[in-house]
Amino acid sequence: MNEAKQDVAAGVRHIDHFIDGRRVRGAADRHGDVFDPNTGAVQARVPFATAAELDAAVAGAKAAQPGWAATNPQRRARVMFEFKRLLEVHMDELAALLSSEHGKVLADARGDIQRGLEVIEFCCGIPHLQKGEHSYGAGPGIDVYSLRQPLGVGAGITPFNFPAMIPMWMFGPALATGNAFIVKPSERDPSVPVRLAELLLAAGLPPGVLQVVHGDREVVEAILRHPDIRAVSFVGSSDIAQHVYATGAAHGKRVQCMGGAKNHGIVLPDADLEHAVADIIGAAYGSAGERCMALPVVVPVGERTAVELRARLVAAVQALRIGPSTDPQAHYGPVVTAAHRRRILDWIGTGVDEGAELVLDGRDFRLPGHEDGFFLGPCLFDHVRPEHRAYQEEIFGPVLQIVRADGLEEALALASKHQYGNGVAIFTRDGGAAREFAERVDCGMVGINVPIPVPVAYHSFGGWKRSGFADLNQYGMDGVRFWTRTKTVTQRWPKGSVDSGQSFVIPTMR
Repeated sequence: MNEAKQDVAAGVRHIDHFIDGRRVRGAADRHGDVFDPNTGAVQARVPFATAAELDAAVAGAKAAQPGWAATNPQRRARVMFEFKRLLEVHMDELAALLSSEHGKVLADARGDIQRGLEVIEFCCGIPHLQKGEHSYGAGPGIDVYSLRQPLGVGAGITPFNFPAMIPMWMFGPALATGNAFIVKPSERDPSVPVRLAELLLAAGLPPGVLQVVHGDREVVEAILRHPDIRAVSFVGSSDIAQHVYATGAAHGKRVQCMGGAKNHGIVLPDADLEHAVADIIGAAYGSAGERCMALPVVVPVGERTAVELRARLVAAVQALRIGPSTDPQAHYGPVVTAAHRRRILDWIGTGVDEGAELVLDGRDFRLPGHEDGFFLGPCLFDHVRPEHRAYQEEIFGPVLQIVRADGLEEALALASKHQYGNGVAIFTRDGGAAREFAERVDCGMVGINVPIPVPVAYHSFGGWKRSGFADLNQYGMDGVRFWTRTKTVTQRWPKGSVDSGQSFVIPTMR
């Protein structure tokens, strides 16, 4: 658990739970260490909640939820509006806190917050979004209408790579539709969700409606089995996503789980290579590759395309600047922990052992003055084959793999047959080829000359195959649907005398 080289007793801050509108120091002996990825030192200690602490948070949320649900949608929207304003006011503070625990550079940290803020902005329209449907005169004197009602208490289990954005993707629609919510952040960078909860309280959210409880697998299992939690949203690795989905569903919960990814960038011979390379480099190495929508595989179509693309990629990768997360000139910073760095190194070693050509090797990179930080130089592989395990699995680091294809059909098959189906991109000037590719590829999100096709907030985010275990996606209207239940009312108001004769025939509208 402790990867630091120094004693954590002195000068280490304590991260609290956030329960019923205030910070609460955890009572458990179990805890996790939060590192400064730039130096490798422990900077904070986070408590792991006991079952009793989770019970207290859920009980507080359950008590607060009916009053919040009874608040009219306009007033709930005003809380979202004010929260959005406070996010903008505190953007630099939140970005610095996020960057200090995750390691992504400050500009990328602001992007993390901004993409979450845009979902909050979407949720400001909840009076319209939560409307039901109405049919007047569906039968003789009969009207039918539907209501979208909140589920009650929901929970979100969020990953380390987007400690602001993904919690807001989850709790934004959940809170706006009248639910209470429990956030279980990643124990690697847990401070930002606590600060978001404080800002929501300042924006007018009643105490108890949003709770933040820290922990590891033990508290996750307790969430999945808790009888008062009605729905769970999860983002993380596919194996854990599948377990969360199965366990939550087995305990009667509505569950949405987003898993891993291995997104491909298809480069056709007619592509604008200058723009394509710039896009690929940012998508592959931004945030040190720690994104589920990163672009870690590039597929040049045809030998001539492969040769030219490789030469341009080598030059672009060699120009990358790696620095501490506070360096405004750095393209990316350290990875999140030493353990994650070792995992990436293991996958690079596997790729070499499998026979792929390691064109650029960043394994020995050390940043002067930050030798104990969790830094890793950019790596570039060529001649990667579909049967390679390092291609089949998600590396989640600054590693780009070139998989060559002879034609568009072969490139299309690579993306479609991969176990993950989160996102894919195609680079081309041919509109017909792009349109056909978008229609046929077996992935949930497609970019056409867009390297990271994360949908805008009023659409929805979700992958296919082992990238998504859910019937409804994150945010957008799918988020509204996921966090509400539809109740349909059929009503009749008789006029004058009524024939009270009994009928044993199923009612029809004839």
